[in-house]
Amino acid sequence: MNTTSGLQEFWDLVVTVWREGVFGIDISHVLLAALILFVFIAIRNLFTRFILSALKRGASKTHTDLDERLIDALYDPIRFVPVVIGVFFATRALDVEDTTRAFFYNLNRSLIAFTLFWAFFRLSQPAGMLLSRIKGVMTPAMVEWVIKAARIMFVALGVATILEMWGIAVAPIIAGLGLFGVAVALGAQDLFKNLIAGLFVIGERRFNAGDWIHVDGVVEGTVLQIGFRTTTVRRFDRAPVYVPNARLADNAVTNFSRMSHRRILWMVGVEYRTTLEQLKQIRDGIEQYILENEDFAKPSDVPTFVRIDSFNDSSIDIMVYCFTNTIVWGDWLEIKERLAYRIKEIVEGAGSSFAFPSRSLYLETLPDAPEVFPLSPPAGKKT
Repeated sequence: MNTTSGLQEFWDLVVTVWREGVFGIDISHVLLAALILFVFIAIRNLFTRFILSALKRGASKTHTDLDERLIDALYDPIRFVPVVIGVFFATRALDVEDTTRAFFYNLNRSLIAFTLFWAFFRLSQPAGMLLSRIKGVMTPAMVEWVIKAARIMFVALGVATILEMWGIAVAPIIAGLGLFGVAVALGAQDLFKNLIAGLFVIGERRFNAGDWIHVDGVVEGTVLQIGFRTTTVRRFDRAPVYVPNARLADNAVTNFSRMSHRRILWMVGVEYRTTLEQLKQIRDGIEQYILENEDFAKPSDVPTFVRIDSFNDSSIDIMVYCFTNTIVWGDWLEIKERLAYRIKEIVEGAGSSFAFPSRSLYLETLPDAPEVFPLSPPAGKKT
């Protein structure tokens, strides 16, 4: 009799645990919810394997890469949708109290909001790339800033939306952050100064990523990235320099990448013994070489001069002033080298020579000198 009652008591305990085993929820409902979630995860894998893969293959065959970028951006959020649906049906299968039901309701709403704002966050990148294709509207640096600002906005809106769903008032938090921001701003004036300076640099389109710039006393090199606070410039020794945007906004910036031509300015000095005919031959030869060579810009586009310029201390100077069609530094050096070879040939072919600094001394009278003592006595004199 005691054994029978003990078994009955044990069975009642098992039934109780089964019905209220997991936070007061029937274990059968928990297993059903887990099964539903597992099924939707399996559907997610099948959906990814067949549907999304087919969409990516189809997008790769089109003439534009925008659809590929959109699919790549939405790939992970779309794969998360079956999980959200699975959680929704799994929680619906649970027989819970009203308080727990409200919790599951807010959980499902939060997952949906998270998925939506995640998709918006990922879509900001291809949307920015679409803006960059509109010529003359936005520079690459401006597009990059718009993408960063949009992503920050979507993150902030997503966090605020989810907090509101859970009954957390966002307005007092924003007000508190505003007061905190004022206190931070007083101690971080340089940060905001550089941020505003960066907006002016991008708005004025002084330079873009990839441009060769020179800021006197600051930096010279190739722009890598224009950030919120600093601009990264790689010097010609390959070292990166992180320049505060305020330094670039307050100083004159020379953008060599926007040159149309590169200048050559030389003073070629020949000897004073060079005759008038030789000077004309040298000048005409240099000018003819520049005008007939396709490496140099034509006088109709840029000023071009080859002129006898001045009588220097030890030379007659011929000014060579011209521009090359290329702005590539290496090509420009090569053109200068060929021009130097040709000038040397012209000068020597005319029978003249290059002058070098010299000084001539003219002595009208010799200074008084002491009498030279003879080594032997004069003839006929006795010592």
